[in-house]
Amino acid sequence: MSIHLAGPARRLVPQTLVVAVLAGGAGAYVVADKTVRLSVDGRVRTVHTFADDVADVLRQQHVTVGGHDIVAPAPGRRLHDGDNVAVRYGRPLTLTLDGRRRRIWTTATTVADALRQVGVRADGVFVDASRGAAVGRLGLALSVRTERRVTVVADGRAHIVRTHAVTVRGAVADAGVVLGPEDTVSPPAGTFPRDGAGVTVVRVRTTRATRHEAVPYRVVRHRDPALARGTTVVDVHGRDGVREVRYAVRTVGAVRSTRVLRTRLTRAPVAEVIRVGTKRARGSAGTKGGRGSGLDWHGLAQCESGGRPHVVDPSGRYGGLYQFDLRTWRSLGGQGRPQDASSAEQTRLAQRLYASRGTSPWPVCGRRLFR
Repeated sequence: MSIHLAGPARRLVPQTLVVAVLAGGAGAYVVADKTVRLSVDGRVRTVHTFADDVADVLRQQHVTVGGHDIVAPAPGRRLHDGDNVAVRYGRPLTLTLDGRRRRIWTTATTVADALRQVGVRADGVFVDASRGAAVGRLGLALSVRTERRVTVVADGRAHIVRTHAVTVRGAVADAGVVLGPEDTVSPPAGTFPRDGAGVTVVRVRTTRATRHEAVPYRVVRHRDPALARGTTVVDVHGRDGVREVRYAVRTVGAVRSTRVLRTRLTRAPVAEVIRVGTKRARGSAGTKGGRGSGLDWHGLAQCESGGRPHVVDPSGRYGGLYQFDLRTWRSLGGQGRPQDASSAEQTRLAQRLYASRGTSPWPVCGRRLFR
């Protein structure tokens, strides 16, 4: 069966098809349009887009992302009406944590968030910036110091301190201990003081002083044939010189050491000049043999002690034939006390004393040796 349309009806069909097509196209337009909430670093805006995926909507909104940025959902994910798209830009953070510097990337927009991202607890931490300060796209340099417990031992006392210092020197200062210019610390002052560390301060002091020392004089002897043998005459009395010594005394803890800095002769010694007689005496009674032959040792003994070998003077200092004091007696090699020795031993040592010092030990009776 065939249907035949009249003229007006035939004209209505194309118009209906156009309306239908237009109606269908409008439906396709409505379906393709999406409403999306786009958040960039926490700033939210609503956008209408025909984008198929997340990357498309970011391109349409001129949002450029890099390797350190975070996009959620992922850029390749298909986009649906009502989706939420979040973008967090990465920021370079130069973090110096307890003196150790490193560079990291963070998507945090505030200092507090950045600390949380890197795992730094806020309690007891010193930060050189406000925790609410913004971290811009160009990044931020941040210094963070954790709190540690350090024991500083100085001057016999232990000082316990909680410190943010990044060096041992800083921890010592926080403990209220003042270091002198030469003091040392262990561990070394520039090292990092870890939690629970012990620090020992060793006091070092250097002082300078001056002392004066005697410079012994020398003895010059000249043989004089005009003087009787065994006679000595002092022409110039000797005098010790003086030497100035400057030195440094360094005290490390309880240990002292001395170092000579300079020596200077402030007074020269004066040599003693002695004439020693070599003329042989004639007709002298003398003592029997030995050193001092030709000298009257009997006469000297008579003058000093009345010829009594065991006598002691009233003061108790001098004893024997020749009235030795104990110090002189022992310097000559004598044993015990002079008054307890034999007469021969006393005479032998008296001759030894005369050979070295002449008649000076017997200023009054010495002349009796030459009678």
